[in-house]
Amino acid sequence: MQGPRTEAGEKGGAVDARSSRDEDAERARRAGRAGRESAPGPPDREAWPEDVETVSLLELTSVLLNRWKLVAGLPLAAAFVAAVVSLVIAPKYTATATFVPETESKGLNLPSGISGLAAQFGVGIPSAGGANSPAFYAKVLDSRTLKDQVLLTSFPDPRTAAPTDSAMLLDILEVEGETNFERLEAGREELDDRFSVDVDNETNVVAVSAETRYPALSAEVANLFIDLLNRFNLETRQSNAQERRRFIEERVEDAEGELRAAEADLQRFLEQNRQFRGSPDLSFQYERLERQVTIKQEVLTTLRRQYEEARIQEVNDTPVITVIDRAVPPEEKSSPKRRQNVILAFFAGGVLGVAGAYGREFVERARERDREEFEEFSSRWTAMKREMRAMLPPFRHPRGE
Repeated sequence: MQGPRTEAGEKGGAVDARSSRDEDAERARRAGRAGRESAPGPPDREAWPEDVETVSLLELTSVLLNRWKLVAGLPLAAAFVAAVVSLVIAPKYTATATFVPETESKGLNLPSGISGLAAQFGVGIPSAGGANSPAFYAKVLDSRTLKDQVLLTSFPDPRTAAPTDSAMLLDILEVEGETNFERLEAGREELDDRFSVDVDNETNVVAVSAETRYPALSAEVANLFIDLLNRFNLETRQSNAQERRRFIEERVEDAEGELRAAEADLQRFLEQNRQFRGSPDLSFQYERLERQVTIKQEVLTTLRRQYEEARIQEVNDTPVITVIDRAVPPEEKSSPKRRQNVILAFFAGGVLGVAGAYGREFVERARERDREEFEEFSSRWTAMKREMRAMLPPFRHPRGE
């Protein structure tokens, strides 16, 4: 009897479990449906508040079309003004000369790959002494000494038709000043704007550029800077060689005296000790004296060789820079760039025109929507202007007179 009742109880429990699971699933479906129905969807235009104003692409285009005079007229006016200003400004011409300094063999002997990689990141690794680096020459070109020499040099005057007329660069550039010192100071500032030096760290090429209103003058000024730099290097190198030659000449005289003294000591020893081979002490003294004579001879030989090299360097006039391209009169002006200025002015005017059109549309809509607030703003603005006129009586403009 217990067996059948137990089996029936188990079947009843399974049926109750299935029904419970079905009820749970049904409740979950209902909860999901209710969540989807209550979830916020995309807002409808009709459901938006009345104070929120929507703008479509068609309305934006209509604003531009309604104010087409402002949108089209402002860029055209800006381009016209830029063209007129570019025509009024005197054209300028830039001439460029390039050179590369000669490098010595001494210095950092790094692989070319490392040097090239460093140059790509703007790091220059000098292959020679600092006095031969492109940066050194750039500093010399920008020095006050060279600029003063250029400003005081006479050039063919391009302001006159006579080819024989000449004038200092200070006069051609029309630099003003009460004294010569003030004119030179103003001339250096003028050259800072018209003269530039660019150094290529990868190739060590130095570019010298000069800009004036006259093509031939620009080329002559750039080439003069190169010539003055070369002259400065030659004079400096020859001066150093002269000082070196004088020093070595004194050392040669001292070395000759030291050699003669060492030879005299060796000669005196040999005269006093003819049979020194059998004595270890005398043999040692002989070797020491002979070694001193040998050393003095080598020092004298080296000094004489350096002395001859210094004499050659003293009269050497070989340029220490290699000019790649000398400056030539340019055919095209470098400024003003009329086409670029007109295009930029046109686009800038277009942006301002579109902004002005939308701004005026916004003001008009604000006036229609909030008429009372706008009238209050206008009255306050009028009152403020009236108070400002009262504070500044000389600038008051009477009305109705």
